[in-house]
Amino acid sequence: MLKFFKSLVRPVAPGPVEEAARAEPPPRRVVAPGVEPFELASAWVDANGFPMLDWTAVQVWVTGITDPTAQAQAWAACERAWLAHLAVALGPGSRVQARGSVLLLSSLAGHVANATLAFVDKTVQRILRTLDGVARAPEWGQDILIVFDDDEAYYRYVAHYYPQAGEFAASSGMYINHGCGHFVTVKADLHAVEPVIAHELTHACLSHLPIPAWLNEGLAVNTELRLTPRPVLQDPRRLRERHLAFWGPQEIQQFWSGKSFLRNDEGNELSYDLARILVAQFAADWPRFRDFALAAHLEDGGAGAALAQLHVDLGAAACAMLAREPDPRWAPLPLQWQETPEKGAF
Repeated sequence: MLKFFKSLVRPVAPGPVEEAARAEPPPRRVVAPGVEPFELASAWVDANGFPMLDWTAVQVWVTGITDPTAQAQAWAACERAWLAHLAVALGPGSRVQARGSVLLLSSLAGHVANATLAFVDKTVQRILRTLDGVARAPEWGQDILIVFDDDEAYYRYVAHYYPQAGEFAASSGMYINHGCGHFVTVKADLHAVEPVIAHELTHACLSHLPIPAWLNEGLAVNTELRLTPRPVLQDPRRLRERHLAFWGPQEIQQFWSGKSFLRNDEGNELSYDLARILVAQFAADWPRFRDFALAAHLEDGGAGAALAQLHVDLGAAACAMLAREPDPRWAPLPLQWQETPEKGAF
């Protein structure tokens, strides 16, 4: 896709893409049949200087609408209204564009924005086919991509969704599933936009499942690699040596609970890779894996579903992959987890 972006030397005709006129001020309310208008001014939340709607308040308002079709339309209208206000906060040049079920907020040049919209729209359909029976398009809302102009704006925005204390790993993209699901990336990272979009869209299509972080991220990484293949840059032997040196009983509990994905050392990278390996192995028998993914729950790290659907002990599987003798300390042990387990999509 990057080569495709670079090959575009002139603007593409608007075609199916709609662009909001920046001359029009953002709406102050959203109307729907049978209910009072939703006043946006009463529901704004400050996300480190960026406007964010109180999506719980939106949900309450939308559920007061009796017609299911009108409910979906009202929710989508609130999404577009929010993005229109966020476009103003991001500054001149930022605009909202649409294609099918995809909304893009960015300052990208017209031809690049059109190509990005087309890629997102196509990728959603490819993910649904690749993860047949597991991935699902959200019933309400649209596929929203926000492209920030620089790292400062990106990290200031995503910091709203992290705890105030602590250090967190760097990223070039993230799926945010807080009320209104959307994913974000950085304009400076357009060389990586294709895998980031595939990865984060996979999270969006898995957001209906209460799966543990390792399964969520493993599915996203493997889908990303399948849809956007790229050269392997690391020596597999060296990578395996790093795995063998890093993982122990304490670290593997962080993996099952999802906390190792939040580390700011090599544990972050190795967590994603171990998740990739485990999911690739388990998914070789797709019908059985599909049943596992639909039954897995983050509260026990997926252990119960693995035993019932895959007939696999997760601790024994991890030991085997890391060349260790079976050890009960390597199985998910929720009673040892001191914090709520993570659901992934970091």
